[in-house]
Amino acid sequence: MTVPAHAPPRVLTVAGSDSGGGAGLQADLKTLLAFGVHGMSVVTAVTAQNSRGVRGIWELPVDAVRAQYRAVVEDIGVQAVKTGMLSSAEIVAAVADLLAGTAAPVVVDPVGLSKHGDPLLAASALDAVRTRLLPAATVATPNLDEVAQLTGVQVTDEAGMRRGADAVLALGPRWALIKGGHLPGGGDAVDLLTDGGEEHWLRAPRHDNRHTHGTGCTLASAIAAGLARGQDVVAATVAAKEYVTGAIAHGFPLGAGIGPVDHAWRLR
Repeated sequence: MTVPAHAPPRVLTVAGSDSGGGAGLQADLKTLLAFGVHGMSVVTAVTAQNSRGVRGIWELPVDAVRAQYRAVVEDIGVQAVKTGMLSSAEIVAAVADLLAGTAAPVVVDPVGLSKHGDPLLAASALDAVRTRLLPAATVATPNLDEVAQLTGVQVTDEAGMRRGADAVLALGPRWALIKGGHLPGGGDAVDLLTDGGEEHWLRAPRHDNRHTHGTGCTLASAIAAGLARGQDVVAATVAAKEYVTGAIAHGFPLGAGIGPVDHAWRLR
């Protein structure tokens, strides 16, 4: 057996655990593997959830979050970090402090609600996300509900996505990817990537498949994988959009509710 001369690029996900395996750090690690990078994890919270919804959430102590992060970064190192469910203001602040000392691009998925509408971020944590976490982001990837939650801007059409992006960028990330999958209508699934100067509209066919659990986690992790491999933000996001579109098209039923996207669709 040939032993690789060098380790693959390394990406650290800081997120909650989804016991059903469709979203959270489980989706992150599957995505990172699909992109050929080495995934590592900091568990922020444990959820009991399945295809129907979230039954319970248990946050880890802030000291445990810090210890996991430092154990990985100080010994193994990272080429990119992705954040997902951070749950509380204390965890958000601690992660923001850790990111400030890490010389790697950061993808922030400001998770507020689960696919089923269950809250995954305390209302008291919103200010910390705005003032501490988003300024640390290379790319922030809110969906339309998260744009409204963070900025108060209600986006109902493509023109409104520009206003949403401006409001998100005002909170400090270098780039904003506004995900338009929740826009009404049956046209393309459109996302807007912008740094306030450049503007890239990413379009893909909207697939008639309700099994879309984990799309946000998957997209953000795919972007982080591209950044870890040396791509710029635009190239990484274009590749991530293509990957998640295929994963949605191949999403499959599990249980009695919403099934996951297929992270291994390129292998089937």
